[in-house]
Amino acid sequence: MAGPHEPKAVPASGRNAVLALLKREGPLSADALGQRLGVTAMAVRQHLYGLKADGLARYIEQARSRGRPVKQWSATEKADAQFADAHSALASDLLQQMRRTFGEEGLDRLLKLRTAEQEKAYRPQVEGRRSLKARVEALARIREREGYMAEVRHEPESGALLLVENHCPVCSAARICTGLCREELALFTRVLGKGVKVERLTHILAGAGRCTYRITEAR
Repeated sequence: MAGPHEPKAVPASGRNAVLALLKREGPLSADALGQRLGVTAMAVRQHLYGLKADGLARYIEQARSRGRPVKQWSATEKADAQFADAHSALASDLLQQMRRTFGEEGLDRLLKLRTAEQEKAYRPQVEGRRSLKARVEALARIREREGYMAEVRHEPESGALLLVENHCPVCSAARICTGLCREELALFTRVLGKGVKVERLTHILAGAGRCTYRITEAR
């Protein structure tokens, strides 16, 4: 047991906890990570540099008005393999084969059929909730279970609801077939109900760390 003046160490699973927090909320400093995990920044740094050596984390130095620059850490693209990938290699291969067999038009019809099935599964879990916030939170819970590390935030400037997906478990397939992302946006719009506007603000495929959707009542 650590003494009263010894730094509290990150547990054995701490490396995964650090990486998950970087994926969900990064970029973050070692101090910020330590505060969220309830451990010292020194303990967190041990994991950060281990993750960096494995190519799973990186940092940029952010200048401050006083003192030395602070390192802001984030997860790398390589880290995606540490999270749910929904059998990405198989999905990518199947999409390529479907494109060759059915052409772009046929592939598009298949994607729309898939979206229709997703809508059937999502609707009972989302509709019936009176407030938009409650519906967005229900949608986020579905996406969280599917491996998207989803959460609901508020846009600082406007207070609008943001659906944030910190991970894409079908990213490899989406790079081959961008229609998956298009259908995802259509799915959210239909499931959240009439009079709701869904806008994609950031996109993992465009190089962002996460996919972010602004959700508002249409006017």
